[in-house]
Amino acid sequence: MSTAKERLEALGLTLPKAAAPVANYVPFVRTGNLVVISGQICFSADGKLDPAHVGKLGAEVSVEDGIAAARLCAINVLAQVQAAVGDLDHGVVQCVRLGGFINAVPSFAGLAGIMNGASDLMVAVLGDRGRHARSTVGVAELPLDAAVEVEAMFEVK
Repeated sequence: MSTAKERLEALGLTLPKAAAPVANYVPFVRTGNLVVISGQICFSADGKLDPAHVGKLGAEVSVEDGIAAARLCAINVLAQVQAAVGDLDHGVVQCVRLGGFINAVPSFAGLAGIMNGASDLMVAVLGDRGRHARSTVGVAELPLDAAVEVEAMFEVK
């Protein structure tokens, strides 16, 4: 079985440095054997939002770009959990839950498909430990007009 690091490399991905909070909150809270990750938006490795990931699904943002934005959110979630526990393989028992917020026009009905970008990446990197419960909601607005935001909860050692 390959490690999370090897799976990331096989996907051509490197976890960025965990992003610092931009308001009055912390990026994660560890309590007992749980780590709760604050919502992560779709910042690229350079810490910026790609213009393709700004705006609303069903308007300025295509389905493909929305899926890519959700995937970036999941990468940023993994960076935060790694910062919390030090190592994805030895510290993470299970991804318990993902919560997805999709910046969408009211008529956009493809929310679940967009959130699959995050869910699929979590399973691709963590294997069965990446299978999770999930909620996905459409919202009127997100910070910096990001297309997607993802929060998470992990069981850890």
